[in-house]
Amino acid sequence: MDQLDTKINIEKVVLVGLINQDQDENKALEYIDELAFLAHTAGAEVAGKFFQRLPVANSVTFVGPGKLDEIGNFMKVNEVDTIIFDDELSPTQLRNIEKILQCKVLDRTNLILDIFAKRAQTAYAKTQVELAQLQYMLPRLTRLWTHLERQRGGIGMRGPGETQIETDRRIILTKIARLKEQLKKIDKQMVTQRKNRGKLVRVALVGYTNVGKSTMMNLLTKSEVFAENKLFATLDTTVRKMVIGNLPFLLTDTVGFIRKLPHGLVESFKSTLDEVREADILLHIVDISHKGFEEQINTVNGTLEEIDASNKKIIYVFNKIDAFTFVEKDADDLSETTKANWTLEEWKNSWMAKNNTPSIFISAKEKTNIEELKNQLYEEVKSIHVTRFPYNDFLFEANIDEEE
Repeated sequence: MDQLDTKINIEKVVLVGLINQDQDENKALEYIDELAFLAHTAGAEVAGKFFQRLPVANSVTFVGPGKLDEIGNFMKVNEVDTIIFDDELSPTQLRNIEKILQCKVLDRTNLILDIFAKRAQTAYAKTQVELAQLQYMLPRLTRLWTHLERQRGGIGMRGPGETQIETDRRIILTKIARLKEQLKKIDKQMVTQRKNRGKLVRVALVGYTNVGKSTMMNLLTKSEVFAENKLFATLDTTVRKMVIGNLPFLLTDTVGFIRKLPHGLVESFKSTLDEVREADILLHIVDISHKGFEEQINTVNGTLEEIDASNKKIIYVFNKIDAFTFVEKDADDLSETTKANWTLEEWKNSWMAKNNTPSIFISAKEKTNIEELKNQLYEEVKSIHVTRFPYNDFLFEANIDEEE
C-alpha cells in the first residue's frame, strides 16, 4: 500500500527550453537532460520535453503563444500540473504563464533552490538556503502574496492586494536581515575554526555537481561522506585530515557547481565557498564520461573566477574513465573527425595533459590510478608544506626511501 501511495504522489512535470544562437539543438538537448536530472533529484517524473527556436526568450511568456497553447494541451491530456523552464523567468513571465496555463510554474533557479532546501542538513546550510529563497521570492511577491497571507492567518491581516504585498515585502526584508545577521555570526565562527587549523596545507575538492567529489573524498580519507548519483548530494562542507606517507594536510569536500548557478546561492554560501578561496590547492574533479565535460570545466572555472579563487594551484582529476565511451569511425568514413571520435588516449595527449596544469585520469569507482593521484598530490602538497615547516623537510626524503 505504501509503495502505491508513493507512486501516486510523484509529481509529473513538463520541461521547456529554447534553441537559439547561444545554444544549438545539441546544447539545448544536453541542457534539458540536465534539467530532467534536476527534476528527478527533486522527486518529479518528467512527462514531456518541449523546445522552441527563438532568437531570444519571449518577454511576456518565454515561448510564443502558439507553443504555450501546445504545451497547455499536452498538460491537460496527460494530467500534468507543473511546468519547469530551463532559464530564470522574470516576475512578469511567471505571472503571465501561470495565468494562461493555470498550473504551477517553476524556473531553473526555483528548482535548484528547492533541491538545496531538501538537501540541507545542518542549521547553517538551512539558513543559507532560506536566505537565497527569500531573496528569490522578494521580486515575485505579485503572485505569492496570498500564500504568505495564509501562512500568517487572516484576522487583522486581510486587506487590498497591494497593501498585503507591501506587508509581505516588509516581513521578507526583516527575515532577510535576520538571516544575514545569523550568517555573519556563523561566518565568524567558521573563520575562527579555519584559523585554528594552523598552517597545514589545505586541499579542496571542486567540480561540477555529480562528478564524484564525495566518492573521491571517501576513497582518499576513508571517511563516510554521503554520496549519491543525484545532483547536489553534498551541501555541507566536510573537512578531513589526510596523511600521505608522513605528510599531513586537510582535504575539504565542497558543494558542486552547475550551469546558471543562482547568484543568490553564491552569495548565501559565501562561508562554504570560503573553504575554496582559502585552499592552497584545488583538486578539480571532472566527469570525463559526460559528453559536455569541457563545458562543465568552463562553468566551474567561471564560478572560481566569480569567487576570486581562480589563481590557485589546480590539479585536474578526470574521473570515471571506466564509463568513458567514444564513437569509433569506420575505415571508409570520410566525414570530419570530431572530439566525439577521440579515444581516451587521445584525450590524455590533448591540451589537458600537455599544459602546465597536472592532469590525472582515474576511476574512483574501480580505484584505477589512485596511487598516481596520491603521488601527484603528495608532491604538490610537499612543495607548499616545506615552505611553512622547513625544519622537517629531511623527513620526507627519509620516509620515501623507506617506502621504496
